[in-house]
Amino acid sequence: MDRSRLFKHGLTRYHGDEGKRPRRTYTIMTEEEIASGKKSEWHELDIQGNVKNLSPTLWTYTHLTCLYLYDNQLTRLSSEIKNLVNLVCLDASGNRLRSLPAEIGDLVQLRELNLSHNLLRNLPYEVGKLFKLQFLGLKGNPLTADILTMCSEPNGTARLLTFLLDHLTFSTPVPPQRPWLPQSHPDRRPNICSYTVMCYNVLCDKYATRQMYGFCPSWALSWEYRKKGIMDQIRHCSADIITLQEVETEQFYKFFRPELERDGYEGIFSPKSRAKTMCENERKHVDGCAIFYRVRKFKLVSSHLVEFNQLAMVHHEGSDDMLNRVMTKDNIGLAALLETREEIWEYGVERGHVTQPVLVCTCHIHWDPDFSDVKLIQTMMLMRELETIAQNSGYRFTENDAPLRTNDVNILICGDLNSQPGSGVTEFLTKRRISFDHLDFKGYAYRSCLKKLTASDKPNADFDHPFKLNCAYGDDVMPYTNYTYDFKGVIDYIFHSKENVKTLGILGPIDQNWMASSKIMQEKTKQNLTFCPENFKVFLKYTKVSAPRDIFQMLKQIFRNHFPLLCELEMRSVGALTPPQIREMGNGDLFMNGQMDMGNGLTSSSPSPANGMMGKR
Repeated sequence: MDRSRLFKHGLTRYHGDEGKRPRRTYTIMTEEEIASGKKSEWHELDIQGNVKNLSPTLWTYTHLTCLYLYDNQLTRLSSEIKNLVNLVCLDASGNRLRSLPAEIGDLVQLRELNLSHNLLRNLPYEVGKLFKLQFLGLKGNPLTADILTMCSEPNGTARLLTFLLDHLTFSTPVPPQRPWLPQSHPDRRPNICSYTVMCYNVLCDKYATRQMYGFCPSWALSWEYRKKGIMDQIRHCSADIITLQEVETEQFYKFFRPELERDGYEGIFSPKSRAKTMCENERKHVDGCAIFYRVRKFKLVSSHLVEFNQLAMVHHEGSDDMLNRVMTKDNIGLAALLETREEIWEYGVERGHVTQPVLVCTCHIHWDPDFSDVKLIQTMMLMRELETIAQNSGYRFTENDAPLRTNDVNILICGDLNSQPGSGVTEFLTKRRISFDHLDFKGYAYRSCLKKLTASDKPNADFDHPFKLNCAYGDDVMPYTNYTYDFKGVIDYIFHSKENVKTLGILGPIDQNWMASSKIMQEKTKQNLTFCPENFKVFLKYTKVSAPRDIFQMLKQIFRNHFPLLCELEMRSVGALTPPQIREMGNGDLFMNGQMDMGNGLTSSSPSPANGMMGKR
């Protein structure tokens, strides 16, 4: 039996001689340690001696990380092996095993699985769920030729796991509806309108790989499979403003834009900065950000691209850290200055206040946790650019070209900030300022270049921005917006102006009890894998689902690593006067193009059916 390899957990080394048992390190407690009450710890168990049967008690040792059962006479392994969720190494070589329990696929921590020299003729497809497996020993088994050939090829273990997982048949329970959580009462008066906003990272195809998401079958990661479900979710939300991240360039022009134009949207898009240096064939696969808006409610005034690497080059002021850490990242922000149309004012609006500015911005901030300084600086650059856009655009919405206060331009920031609550990024956005000595700068030399960016003459002034912002999703509403095997946290946000806008409602989290009972993958709790994290469709408020004949087909499991955010906002017209008394409609009132003349410069929409998911409350 070949036992010359090294077990990766670092505790065991096999010797080349046939039949020798592995030599493992151990420490014997001293008498003083025993006297002091120190307890022994053991995480490995070695069972030897031509054992034919294993005690059921073995399957209660859930603390085990290594289990050595080699060179015995075992003919089967109990399905209760699924309880040993902490196993990193399992060696059952040199036995008489004829089959494996399907539950072995629940041991998702396994790195080493040695099944050599048994009587196995096939493998359960559930073995494909062991996505962390680095070594799979199958020599000396009467397995089919295709399996043995696959294992003998370079990267054979990974290929075999992919094959098994792709052929694994399983069904998933129907997820519960994500609840609609009212945040405040709507104000049904003239000069006030409401609209819905969606923020969604759709996971670019080139990032949805088996290397990144080994716990998912290839068909679930395929863009051709996922894209219909993604569009179904966007249409279910039916938001008036849609902001998307990780949109592939080719998919924007060939898929997202044509599909959403049919639904009454127009949109803008920009790829990440690296696209400028690529040939056409490569450029079409670069991801970027997109903004869509419902044309009957909004009109595009201007669009603006924020390239953080270009801003870093302009403001580096000789800082090597700015050049080497910030300029090398090609993340972008995308802004669309919109103006409201008359149809959005469901309860009327003063003439002259129909066109209100809404500055929509979406962004995808750098991902690496080791670059908190880059995340913060990119956010600071973004806010400075938005301030410039707001200042230069305010004249369009006032009479006699009078200046408009920065906070009278309604700001909407939606994006994947790759930063959790309490980070420098969220602190800066909500508190409007950040110290140059903040820990997220990691002590790098940014002060001089940030001083240039802030254009402040005060030597010790903090970096600030003028916008008073509120986060649509308050603290502790969503336990996570990003859900993968090894990370779960809130990194996606919707921020809006605080003065003239309030949050009416938000789409809440998925039920945590359902997540637990459905065995969604969680590393910290070592829960078993039933299907890919977030491989479920979003069921929204008012969505009616009839009992399906085939749950699996109805679900159309869509793998993504982000939950879409959805909120309804209510906006007050800037500078609007106190609305006059609304008269009841009489014979003298006249409808024009679906509008009813109310007198005193006000118009009011005629009653209409519920708009999209929200409708009228």
